[in-house]
Amino acid sequence: MEIFNNLILGFSVALSLQNLLYCFIGVFVGTAIGVLPGVGPLVTIAVLLPITFNLAPIPALIMLAGIYYGAQYGGSTTSILMNLPGETSSVVTCIDGYQMARQGRAGPALAIAAVGSFAAGCVGTLLIVLFGPPIAEMALKFGAPEYFSLMLMALVAAACLAHGDMVKSLAMVVVGLMLGIVGTDVNSGMARYSFGISELTDGIGFTVVAVGLFAVSEIVKNLETAEQQHVFTKNIKDIMPTRKDLKDSTWPIVRGTAIGAFFGALPGTGPAISSFSTYMVEKKISKHPEKFGTGAIEGVAGPEAANNAAAQTAFIPTLTLGIPGSATMALMLGALTIQGIAPGPQVMTQKPDLFWGLIASMWIGNLMLVVLNLPLVGMWVQLLKIPYRWLFPSIIMFSAIGNYSINNSPMDLYLVAGMGILGYVLMKLECEPAPLILGFVLGPLMEENLRRALLISRGDPSVFFTRPISLAFMIASVVILIIMIMPAFRKKKEEAYEEGGDY
Repeated sequence: MEIFNNLILGFSVALSLQNLLYCFIGVFVGTAIGVLPGVGPLVTIAVLLPITFNLAPIPALIMLAGIYYGAQYGGSTTSILMNLPGETSSVVTCIDGYQMARQGRAGPALAIAAVGSFAAGCVGTLLIVLFGPPIAEMALKFGAPEYFSLMLMALVAAACLAHGDMVKSLAMVVVGLMLGIVGTDVNSGMARYSFGISELTDGIGFTVVAVGLFAVSEIVKNLETAEQQHVFTKNIKDIMPTRKDLKDSTWPIVRGTAIGAFFGALPGTGPAISSFSTYMVEKKISKHPEKFGTGAIEGVAGPEAANNAAAQTAFIPTLTLGIPGSATMALMLGALTIQGIAPGPQVMTQKPDLFWGLIASMWIGNLMLVVLNLPLVGMWVQLLKIPYRWLFPSIIMFSAIGNYSINNSPMDLYLVAGMGILGYVLMKLECEPAPLILGFVLGPLMEENLRRALLISRGDPSVFFTRPISLAFMIASVVILIIMIMPAFRKKKEEAYEEGGDY
């Protein structure tokens, strides 16, 4: 009964005229961003973060959330029509979606992508309703040792599960932790790592790091590649899928929703891993695996459901534990802190209107997205024809204005430029920047809980291993590391054995 009362509260908040407007703006911008290759929700949310400083917390979070899950919808449009993913999680959709378009079936592919996304998004939101409160209630019993161990596990998982080399990912976490402790020591009040620059005594702003690492570096990277403007628009008006299409898509959507919901709730995974995993599962269990890659509608339905379910359930650890599961969720957490709200389980008890209003807005937003995506396909096609070289100056301009407006400090713009250069270098070195932003967000919280735990235990580090929940998180961190390291050791052992045999 309590859940129903909470949902009534949530819908009363989400259905206010202001919040409906910001929900619509969020999903509309998110869809447009998902359609445009090379931009993505991470860049957009990073650019818009400074603007949310002047908004109330509820409409700000509703808008940013709409951008995030709206981009998952929009990414499929580009993948199907251009064979060019607008969003990382839509890479898999290119394989069969574009082949369907070449066969004159772009309409059914877009329709099934929208239906699968809507169904998965609704189920993902329902899972937040069901599992969010129990997790938050359990988290309220956590002390400083438990929070430190949980954050350590989240960072280890994010580094191990991130795309690319694990050692590089762990190094990125460390860099993020180092950037997070720049500023003033909480206990002593002494400046640290500020190098005599007064503007750094307050620390490096979250929006500065986010915009520099993701927006500026992404723009520079995209300007290196030649623009592709081959849009496949044949038979888009015929969007109705056949009865066979619906039958073939039903179970892939169900399985994709389950897989996406699971991966979305894990730190460091996100929609991309869930969509890839779903595609492999569908191909593995199919009676006709040879049709995958030639226009199988299952290859569109499953991954699209998975990435949307993952986008929704990623809010579970973010809202209930204050632990971001991905770089985009770290930006959402940053939006909370910008609004002066301490992330964690207390959000549900102290700000129930925000928590339940955000959840209710997700259902409303998913409904808006179905209405937006199918009738406006023609408009999205026109949007795809805008050259990227015309978009990047406006993105840079909004980034600069937004960051400057927060503190009216030219130093922030220099830092954005510096972070942009760092982000570009990291891309060239094939270092994933997402673990860095997670380390930056969780670093100060980890330090605070580490110090608090050691103060309570009078400097005894065994406090992290004598408390059962903290010990469980520590063991989980070690297990994750071992699981991820073992294949590398096995590979080296096999290589050494082969070399010895050849000798």
